[in-house]
Amino acid sequence: MNHEPFDTLAAAYALGALDGEELVEFEAHLAQECARCAVTLRESYEALAALARSAPPAVPPPEVKQALLSRIAAVAPTASPRRERGRGSLPWIAGAAAAAIVAAAFTGAFVAGHYEARLGQTARELTATRQRLEREIAALNDQLAAYRSAADLLRDPATRVVTLRGLGPSPGATGWVIWHQTVGGQLFVANLPPPPPSKTYELWTIGEGAPRPAGVFRVDAEGRATHRVEPVEGGKPVKVFAVTLEPEGGVPAPTGPMVLASAK
Repeated sequence: MNHEPFDTLAAAYALGALDGEELVEFEAHLAQECARCAVTLRESYEALAALARSAPPAVPPPEVKQALLSRIAAVAPTASPRRERGRGSLPWIAGAAAAAIVAAAFTGAFVAGHYEARLGQTARELTATRQRLEREIAALNDQLAAYRSAADLLRDPATRVVTLRGLGPSPGATGWVIWHQTVGGQLFVANLPPPPPSKTYELWTIGEGAPRPAGVFRVDAEGRATHRVEPVEGGKPVKVFAVTLEPEGGVPAPTGPMVLASAK
């Protein structure tokens, strides 16, 4: 478990800067006898005590001193003159006030650092979410373009739809090529498992002579893919479409197992 959030909460807890859900969460964690947080709390308390001890006595400005004396006189108007020696405690009071101000600044720094870290984490999460959404939108736009291209092809009577069946290591895979001999077509694949590391899927067009490479493609987590198929040079007819598993980047001639193929 990542303990880093509790390190920050422990320092803020020592300063009395936690409330709400954070306070409940940290005290529940502390109840589990976390040795690391216990050490952090002890060190924080010791640091605050040393800070208070190190604050030098301060003499308040005359107007502050006079205001304090007036308040004391209002609270204890019948005090004996002999007790005016107690005014010597004012430097101690001012020193304690200065220590409290320093401690408050220390608390503010811890709290600011804590929330700055949270804001930074939130910003990173928002950036990651935005990038993920941009990738998903780009993928959806690619699919929409493929469907529009297929719809345009299907308006032409010369277009044919070729079905591909799963073979060898991928018997459950299926595919379709919407194909026009002069303008090319679109490949649609379903239920094709992701390839092993350093491998990719490559499409081949087979007519007269050796198979011709028609590009590599990737499948998503659900085994789906779309791929633009360029027409064969010279408009030569294609008798069979096939997909093989090949080294990443593709090869000029098939070398791996066939996973999809159309009927001859």
